[in-house]
Amino acid sequence: MKISKSFKTYIHTLIVIFFIGNVKAVTNLNKNIIFYDNPKPIENLKFKDFNLQDVDLSENKGKIMILNFWATWCAPCKKEMPSLSRLAKDMPELKIFAINMEKPNQIKAKKFFDDLNIDNLDIYFDPKFNLAKKFKMRGLPTTILIDKNGNEFARIIGEIDFDTKDFKKIIRKNS
Repeated sequence: MKISKSFKTYIHTLIVIFFIGNVKAVTNLNKNIIFYDNPKPIENLKFKDFNLQDVDLSENKGKIMILNFWATWCAPCKKEMPSLSRLAKDMPELKIFAINMEKPNQIKAKKFFDDLNIDNLDIYFDPKFNLAKKFKMRGLPTTILIDKNGNEFARIIGEIDFDTKDFKKIIRKNS
């Protein structure tokens, strides 16, 4: 079967357009970050730590907090998690909660972190999926940015690179 030269050119053009579009989507924070003009107050936000003990987010007011929702089966989560780990190392003043959105399975969640060489983030769980309902989440990964007063000031829907200067600038601006 012979493929025409014009068809090959068409296919190559589509591949280039697709590749360039994906590169821009990963580097452009504006495509998947939502800022609120009026930060949304967050109350009664509880979830579980690795040992399934209660964590009350209101006990962490006074710090910028990042809630990152992920799952072991989520390919974009796997791709962004190393940059979240590096952010934790670069900005230790942040309180980062990596919350697994599956039924609690410490072995599976720990293996996910071990496979990615993540050793500086703690694993949290939301066993009853209350946070997914509270934040009206539509997919993973989703990241919620919380200011020092305990208000959600921004939300990231989908994968981003937490290593970018633009993202760190957002965090510093809201510190």
